[in-house]
Amino acid sequence: MRKSNAVKRIATFIVFSVLTSSVVAQQASDSNGEYKLLTDTLHSEVLNENRTITVQLPKSYGSAPDKKYPVIYRLDGKGNIPLITAVLERLQDANAAPEVIIVALENTDRLRDLYPTINQEPQGPVGIGGGAPKFLSFIENELIPFVDKKYRTHNFKVIAGASAAGVFVLYALQTNPELFQAHLAYSAAVWWNYGATASSTKAFMSNTKNLDNYLYMNIGEESGFMRERYDDLQNFISSNTPSGLTFISEKFDAVSHGLTSAAGIFNAYHNLFLPLRMPIQAYTGDTRSISDYYNRLSKQYGEQTPPPEWGVRELGYSFVNNRNLDEAIKLFKYGITLYPEKPDAYNGLAYGYEQSGKYEESLEQVNKALALSGEGYDGYEVYLARKERLLKLLAHSRQP
Repeated sequence: MRKSNAVKRIATFIVFSVLTSSVVAQQASDSNGEYKLLTDTLHSEVLNENRTITVQLPKSYGSAPDKKYPVIYRLDGKGNIPLITAVLERLQDANAAPEVIIVALENTDRLRDLYPTINQEPQGPVGIGGGAPKFLSFIENELIPFVDKKYRTHNFKVIAGASAAGVFVLYALQTNPELFQAHLAYSAAVWWNYGATASSTKAFMSNTKNLDNYLYMNIGEESGFMRERYDDLQNFISSNTPSGLTFISEKFDAVSHGLTSAAGIFNAYHNLFLPLRMPIQAYTGDTRSISDYYNRLSKQYGEQTPPPEWGVRELGYSFVNNRNLDEAIKLFKYGITLYPEKPDAYNGLAYGYEQSGKYEESLEQVNKALALSGEGYDGYEVYLARKERLLKLLAHSRQP
């Protein structure tokens, strides 16, 4: 579990989302590098009614006809799209999230659909709810197949919702944990019906040993039995987290219930999506952790993404900076096995050897970089300067 105070980000992202709302609202061509916003209506046999969805296609959708995208299913309608877009754009600019398709579900009878049990507690509307099983069946058997057939999707799916919709997110996780690969529950109203969903979620976690999934939860300034039941659930999951589950929980004590999705959305997606540049914390000391990381990233992004040469080299630089030169040299060598044709890979190893005082070995590697490049190659002058410096160091070390 991680906790952070993102309250200061709320105003920034709200303002930014307002500024970008005109972008996502326009009916732009899907081939001109802008978002395309579409409205679809499908008849649900399960619910016996028509349901409307708003679909936002990513900017590259029209220019990349073979590309498939992860899908974010956002409950409670298209009003949530601008903020999601604003946050993801910032992450995408930093190579820290993939482009996505967003599917926003419009409500008809919200409390009926989103709560899995009928409320019997006097503090809430008695006799309401209980439709979540049908609603989840609609999503699984009608909505997702409809979206997959009409749009270029791959099988990484996110479901997100707030308050009653947050309860539905928890219900979906425990009912069909493989349907979505990530679950975002903003200020889930777990007080409902004497905390029925909190209790069933605890039971699910107790009986689940392995869960390859992601769960983000948060809460705002709520108090009383809502806060008691949320805190009990959060503490239980923290102490009984199944293997493979990434669980993130945040508390925003100065944020109202209606703003918890705005407060948490950056951390929810920042912790979910893997950045293209592998963090040093993800490296275990075994180079297999690098391939494991990029295999996981590939599943999120929907396309095979091998470790980039520069990414492996930057990991090596991090260990040089920490003066762990043996580990750095191991990483530089690993980069060469992946990219034996890349001059920069050899220059990275030359740097590691130079920092270790192994000038002969460094010179050998920089000569390989020079042989693979040539004048005019970006980096050639750097390699040449290193060679000249090494020759001077070697000459000086050989003097009597």
